[in-house]
This record gives sequence, C-alpha cells and structure tokens, in this order.
Amino acid sequence: MDLNQLRQDIEALDQHLLESLAKRRQIALAVAKYKAEHQGAVRDPAREASLLLKLMEKGQALGLDPAYLTRLYHIIIEDSVLLQQAWMQQGDDKGILTLAHLGQPGTYSHLAAQAYASRRQCGFQGLSCESFSDIIKAVEDGRAPLGLLPIENTSSGSINDVYDLLRHTHLHIIGETYLKVDHHLLVKPGLSLDKLEKVCSHPQALTQCSQYLAKTHYQQEACASTAHAMAKVAQSDEAIAAIGPESGGALYGLVAIDRHLANQEENHTRFIIVSRDAQTVPSQLPAKTSLIMATHNTPGALVSALQVLQQHGFNISKLESRPIPGNPWEELFYMDVQANDQSEAWQQAYQALCAITRFVKVLGCYADERVKATIAPLPQA
Repeated sequence: MDLNQLRQDIEALDQHLLESLAKRRQIALAVAKYKAEHQGAVRDPAREASLLLKLMEKGQALGLDPAYLTRLYHIIIEDSVLLQQAWMQQGDDKGILTLAHLGQPGTYSHLAAQAYASRRQCGFQGLSCESFSDIIKAVEDGRAPLGLLPIENTSSGSINDVYDLLRHTHLHIIGETYLKVDHHLLVKPGLSLDKLEKVCSHPQALTQCSQYLAKTHYQQEACASTAHAMAKVAQSDEAIAAIGPESGGALYGLVAIDRHLANQEENHTRFIIVSRDAQTVPSQLPAKTSLIMATHNTPGALVSALQVLQQHGFNISKLESRPIPGNPWEELFYMDVQANDQSEAWQQAYQALCAITRFVKVLGCYADERVKATIAPLPQA
C-alpha cells in the first residue's frame, strides 16, 4: 500500500469531517431559532441521552469504542448547547466583537476572548490591557464595549483582585466563559531542559505549576501576563523558559520542551464578561445572578440571608468572602445564585434580602455556560 495515498485518504476524510461539523453547527443554529420562536428550552436531556445511546450502539457495530464516542459527542453536544445559548442572546448580529483582556496576543485571556467571540459567530478584536483595573477602565471609558476578566481557577482558586474591583465598578456581568488551561514549558528552539536556568510566567501560572517547579532548580520570575513572559523569552539570550499555552508560544517563535505542567490535570479558568449595560437572559436559558452582600454584624445574619434564598428555591453555586477595608473583622459576601433576575421568585427573594442585610448589589444576570455532560448507559456487548 502506498503511504502517501493513505495519508491523502485520511486528509480527505478529515475534510469531510470538518464540513460535516460545520453543517451540524448551522443546523444547531436553526434549532435555536425554532426554540426561540416557540419558547422551547435549549436542552432536552432525555433526547440527548437517547441520541447518545443510539450513536454508541451504531458505533460499536462499526468497531468504535463507546467510551471514545462518548467523549467525542460530549464535546459536540456542549458546543451545540453553547452555540444555541449565544444565538438566543445575540440573534443574527455577526459584527466585530471588541473585548478588553489581560496581556498581549497569546495569553490565556486572549484565547478565551477569541473563543467567546467565535461562539457568537462574530469577528474578534482584542484590546490588550496591563492589569485587571485597566480592563475595567477601558470598558467604563468606552474604549471597549466588553471586558473579559478571570474570576476563578480550579487549581489556584478565586482571583481576589477581580472580586475587589467588582465592588467599586458600575459595570454589569453579562456573560461567562470557561477555558481549559494547559501549561507548557516554552523556549527558543535549541534550548534543552538540562540547560534551563530560569522560568517566568504570570503568578497564577507559577502557582498552578508549583508541584512541577518544586522538583526543579529553576529560578522563578513573575511577569504581568503569560504573553509578557513569552515575549521576554523570545527577546532574551538567557537560558530562560516561559510557562504558557503552546498556541500562544508559537506566536513568539517558541517551542514546548515539556508539557502538561499544572498540578491538576483538569485545570480550567472561569472568565466573566463585563459591560456598561445589563443584559436580559431569555427564560429558556439556565441563568446565574451574581451579587455582593453585606450582612449586619449580628449572630446568624449570614445564615438568615442564605435561608431566604433557600426558601425561594435557589441554589448558591459560589460563595466567597472578602474583608471590608477599614472595618476589621467584617466581610462582604460574593455569591453566584442559579436564578434569572427577571423571575418573580428572584424579585421576591431580592426584596427579602434587602430587608435583612446592610446592602445588596446585583453585579449582573447572565446565561450559565456550564454544560453538564449527557449521561447514557453503555450498550450491551
């Protein structure tokens, strides 16, 4: 058999797969339009499970592993759900989406901003910022309509600087997005691991790779972003490496000499999207409402506030405390509540919270982009 011909056959099949995936996306958009007109929910878990089971059975008859198909279709279903949610919020507007983000092209924030625009069938234009506060200012001043801020990571936890900024801005959270973070050791071509002396990256990336770095002798240097670190490596004659995304490193002519460095294999960062204007979430979509709350300094005050939400049937998916500057031993509470702020139940809960707390500030209501995997039983062998 001719190897070149076999490779050409694979490339032809890959092209067919790409065209089929693109066509499937277009059909998913048509489904979103139908559901919007008929007030239908985006997800139908029973149908998804039935579909997945049929695909596994058909795939098994063709010699395909059910576990492989499950992983593959989880990605496809997630893409379809998020695509439909994005359309329901944005409609057919396919212009250029400008987002202020941390760092130069190549950072994880830049990649997340690109993905957010792509999900909405929009072109992308980034506005690079040096700090989280610069992102807030860029949106407040009108230099960018939207800003993207990392809020928490599954490995290193909450990003407290961002929580503190949210307290003082009048911007609204209007969306979220998640990015899988895969850290690589990036160097100029020709540098080997045994010659490496120093590693630089954003402090969060260094923290997320602490177990790997603890086993090395490398000096560590914090940079303003992973892009700054990659640019530094590209311009330096030192035996130095950056920790960052491999696709970002390619923009700076860097190559990976070690991969998958994070302490946790499942390392994801959650980003929020902020805007000067609030956004209404269609009732068909799962929604989150984020808020800041300060309780009275009395026993049981926080418990009473949480009970209000429980009594109105709301689940709290995030609860974070931050100290109040100038008020020792007093704290603010940041919450993500699985609620649509347009619902009657939420309006009642909000009024009840205001009545028993010092203050409540709603940061925004937006579509929940956490897509739970469809579960289907494995077909019988």
